[in-house]
Amino acid sequence: MKQGMIHLYWGEGKGKTTAAMGLAVRARGSGMPVLVVQFLKDGASSELEPLRTLGAQVLSGKSGTKFVFQMTEEEKAEVHALQTGHLHRAAAWVQEHPDGLLVLDEALSAWQKEMLDRDLLRRLVEEKPEGLEVVLTGRDPADWMHEAADYSTEMRCHKHPYKKGVPARRGIEF
Repeated sequence: MKQGMIHLYWGEGKGKTTAAMGLAVRARGSGMPVLVVQFLKDGASSELEPLRTLGAQVLSGKSGTKFVFQMTEEEKAEVHALQTGHLHRAAAWVQEHPDGLLVLDEALSAWQKEMLDRDLLRRLVEEKPEGLEVVLTGRDPADWMHEAADYSTEMRCHKHPYKKGVPARRGIEF
């Protein structure tokens, strides 16, 4: 059995999801099963369809999802339930694919904003099968995430076109 590792791509800079999706493409290219779970995202990112075409499974939010600070308490509860459901599906997938790659995109933000079952996320990562690769992305990792990580890559922004008023571009930022 191979040894799976925990990858942490975090920080304020661009590239966390891009790195995770690149790893997902590489894993599929080598025949590994891949599940991408996107938290706090609506599933409209351009990388998802090619990943599906390659055979990766993808779980994400629903269209029209707002930023957490814009949500009503009812909307927050709905998103929490959806994302916790994704975690349960991911846990079942891991049992079937203990040597696969599990990408938990924006799990750090969902953890920080308490928009999922935190205990379930932590167990899924810390009690992973020996051969499973797990990727966590987001801005601000919890201490336990730093401790669990085998790889920890901080993305720092030194310059970004958004600061000049350039909106996010399809195919580049999403």
